[in-house]
Amino acid sequence: MELAFGQDAYVSHFDAFMRHYLTTKTGDIPNIRAVYAAFKNFSFTVGGDTIEDRTRHLVEDLHTFASYYVSIALGKESNPQLKQAFHDLRELKVDVAYPFLLDVYHDYRQQTLDVDDVLKIVRLVESYVFRRAICSIPTNSLNKTFSGLSRSLKKDRYVESLQAMLLLSPSYRRFPTDEEFQVQIKIRDLYNFRSRSYWLRRLENYGRKERVRVDDYTIEHILPQNENLSQEWRAELGPDWQRIQQDWLHTIGNLTLTGYNSEYSDRPFVYKRDQALDQHGQSVGLAYSPLHLNRGFGSVQQWDEEAIKQRAQRLADMAVKVWPAPQIENQILDTYRTVRSKPAQDWSINDHPYLLGGLTRDLFQALRQSILSLDPCVSEEFLKLYVAYKAETNFVDIVPQAKRLRLSLNMPFHEVDDPENLCKDVSGLGRWGNGDVEVGFNELSELPYIMSLIRQSFERQMSDVQET
Repeated sequence: MELAFGQDAYVSHFDAFMRHYLTTKTGDIPNIRAVYAAFKNFSFTVGGDTIEDRTRHLVEDLHTFASYYVSIALGKESNPQLKQAFHDLRELKVDVAYPFLLDVYHDYRQQTLDVDDVLKIVRLVESYVFRRAICSIPTNSLNKTFSGLSRSLKKDRYVESLQAMLLLSPSYRRFPTDEEFQVQIKIRDLYNFRSRSYWLRRLENYGRKERVRVDDYTIEHILPQNENLSQEWRAELGPDWQRIQQDWLHTIGNLTLTGYNSEYSDRPFVYKRDQALDQHGQSVGLAYSPLHLNRGFGSVQQWDEEAIKQRAQRLADMAVKVWPAPQIENQILDTYRTVRSKPAQDWSINDHPYLLGGLTRDLFQALRQSILSLDPCVSEEFLKLYVAYKAETNFVDIVPQAKRLRLSLNMPFHEVDDPENLCKDVSGLGRWGNGDVEVGFNELSELPYIMSLIRQSFERQMSDVQET
């Protein structure tokens, strides 16, 4: 394996590979500091009649998956299209997808998938992650999304089932729609985006057979960054120039690529457009640029807020093609929808007499509304002895009592931030409800504080905490 990785990469990547390998095999993400212990536990599950057989099988499997890893993560893929797609993922920093991609690559090598399907899957993962980043959806749920994703797919309809799974994911795991993506990419600060060379390169090279090396260019703010704009620029923008500069400076509509940043400097737009000359007297304005990103500048007469918005819309229209969303007919998508099975007995609020009147009812209705407002993914389920609120699983359970609500928060007691010391450690004690933290809700005035505790349990579940 050291030969496959290369000596330097072996030192820096082997621990990460082992963690991804174990996640692929078990569906559980081991703590980075406990990879060795997790590997020892996993080794006992490997089949074989003797220790020698089990060891041989394990070493062979590790060697096989290590070869997949170096293709995906270390740029050693031989197929040029796949190699470029893996490169784009690395630049986007999508390490959390590696356990899933290791499974995908294994199926590719086992001829369950052809290279075109693998390419579609990698590009779909790229679109999913990039759209979520643009739409500021927290990334910390991606660990769990990818760790068990392959087990949920129909291998005879690999790409289709992956598309469906992503489209049907709940809100915190959602695949942003074209509309949401376009709205956000037009207003997002993309200059300070963590992978700005990535999105510029992907936009510039969309549809090109002859690829442009973005590293050979610099980023140009058409409307300059200088807070002390010249009189020409102030006149160009109008009396509201300060707000326009603040709102649109680092957005996609005002950013482009050029090899002549120093020639343009903070000069007026008409100079940047068609008056700039290089050292040989050649026209190097934006209107003469061969780059796709600079198309259309020759017909723009004035660089003001409306011009920035129009260019942003053009690039946003291009972006939904570069990072497309899955396209599945509703009739097919419906076959993948999970139909919630009815419990053995349907319970309702009417089965909880304390919730039908008095203070306890008022407490419950106020708390219920606040919990369901946390996120569209939150669901409510009435059980015989308590009411459960779930995202991935229960994060708070409510046990109705005569004069109060007893809440169970599904999180370790030592992690709860409770400056008022209302919470009680009930780990190891028999209680209705799930979790180690108990707290009482007695008065409506306590609602904001109680919600701050519940939100901790909800966000802990959503963040899928994994120490790195």
